[in-house]
Amino acid sequence: MAELLRYLSEQKIETDPLILAGLFHKQFVLIHPFMDGNGRTARLITKLFLARMGLNTFNLFSFENYYNQNVTAYFQNVGAFGNYYELAEDIEYTLWLEYFTGGIIDELLRVQAELSTLSAHPASLIRPHHKVILDFIKENGSITPGQYAKLTSRSRASRAVDFRRLLELGLIRSHGQGKALYYTLTED
Repeated sequence: MAELLRYLSEQKIETDPLILAGLFHKQFVLIHPFMDGNGRTARLITKLFLARMGLNTFNLFSFENYYNQNVTAYFQNVGAFGNYYELAEDIEYTLWLEYFTGGIIDELLRVQAELSTLSAHPASLIRPHHKVILDFIKENGSITPGQYAKLTSRSRASRAVDFRRLLELGLIRSHGQGKALYYTLTED
C-alpha cells in the first residue's frame, strides 16, 4: 500500500488526476486490505484522492449511482481473482480506466442535465417554506422570526436557515437585531 501511495505522489504532476484516481481505485480493490468493505472504502478514498487533487466531487455526484446501474460490469472491470502478488504483473488497467472515467463522464452529464432544468433565476431555488415567508411579507410588509414560527412547524435552526437562504438570494433584507429583528422584501 505504501508503494502505491508513493507512486501516486510521484505521478501527480505528470498524470491526469482521473487516471491516477482510477489506478488507485483498482489497485486498492485488488490489494484487498480488509475482510469486508474494500469496494466501499475504495470508492470513498477515491473521492478523497480526487478532492486532494482539486476535483472535489462529494457534493456533485456519487460513484455508486453509476456502479449500481450494472454491478456485474463494475466487478468485471475492477476485479481479478487470485493472489495479488502472482497477478500483479498481468493486471490490465485499460478497460478499467475506460469504465472508471466513463462513469465519471456519465455522472457529470447527469448532473449537467439536472442543472439545465433549473433556471438561474432565484425563483427556481425557492422551496415551499421560503414561499411562506415571501407571501407573508407581501401581505403584511414584513415578518419577524416569531411570526414565521407560528406559520410553520420547522425547527428554530431550520427557520434561521430559511431566512439566511432568502438573504443570500437577495430576496429579503434584515432590519434590527435580537427581539427587534424583522425582514422585508428587497426593493428592485
